[in-house]
Amino acid sequence: MTSMENSTTASAATHLKKRSTRVAVIAAAAVLASAPYASAATQQASSKPVVTDVRTLAALDFTAGESPENITVGPDNSLTVSTLGGHTAAGERPALLRIDPSGHSTVLVAGQPGDAFSGITRGRDGTTYYNVASDDDSRAGVWKLPPGGTPRRVAALPADGLANGLALDPAGRTLYVADSSKGTVWAVPASGGKATAWLTDPALAPDPSVPFGANGLRFHRGAVWVSNSAHGTLLRIPVTAAGAPGRIHTVTSGLTSVDDFTFLNDRSDVVFAAQNGLNQVAVVHPDGTKETVLTASDGLASPTSIALRGDRIYITDAGFAEPHDAKVQRGTINPAALNCGPAA
Repeated sequence: MTSMENSTTASAATHLKKRSTRVAVIAAAAVLASAPYASAATQQASSKPVVTDVRTLAALDFTAGESPENITVGPDNSLTVSTLGGHTAAGERPALLRIDPSGHSTVLVAGQPGDAFSGITRGRDGTTYYNVASDDDSRAGVWKLPPGGTPRRVAALPADGLANGLALDPAGRTLYVADSSKGTVWAVPASGGKATAWLTDPALAPDPSVPFGANGLRFHRGAVWVSNSAHGTLLRIPVTAAGAPGRIHTVTSGLTSVDDFTFLNDRSDVVFAAQNGLNQVAVVHPDGTKETVLTASDGLASPTSIALRGDRIYITDAGFAEPHDAKVQRGTINPAALNCGPAA
């Protein structure tokens, strides 16, 4: 996920040897997913600024485990952000953070040391669903936090997997989970119950050199969309009337070090994708062409996920590389600069 020089890579490798937890796979991917892909297509830089006025909304403490992983935006424009906890700081707890529009941060849920909180999504009733990656069978799985309530587990997931991206279908009945280790998308009843393997396919699998396959996941316009960090691909999987997966369509390839992603809006297939290892945000157009719209010069530091609300863009920066600049950024989108055309 994160691009590092040789010294940084060596340091990260040493760090990994000291950790036995399954969550350390996330850190392995941070080093390995920055390797170039033989099939990588040329990615053009945008000729006009698509995103402007990028600034830090909330600075987070990497050494305290506040390495942000995923993000959602609430109706009041507050953010819910998941953190990796013990992945970045041994003994620290992962958390769900509420960040208000002024940048003030509040802990909503604190997890257990050694665990990580990954993908999050929001129901129409304000319930927050989130993944817990854990070596403990009693904690690994999908959890929910109702408004004003207490967290409880919705469904167990394999502790030897790595639950990552998470999305809820528009009916609010089914949660879809990307498993980065098992090359699987799980289906989970939002009301609670047993997780079932909705789709397992080589297109979702990790790679020996990058042990981090299916990553980000969104339910969008009748399909499950998944990014694969190992393959540098963005995939679209239609959901049939019976709820089964249709044929996998590769929207684009050569999306090096892709992490999570989101859409311009509910009606558009224009994608904003975080390229963690490259410290970039790319726009992927419906025809598969790509353009870079943000880079390290905009302050990106291992971007992991993106959320959009109107013309506002929010970016979580995990800060994997020195100086570990973990934070949440905010910017403004200029839709006219996208040059997407009516098909977008």
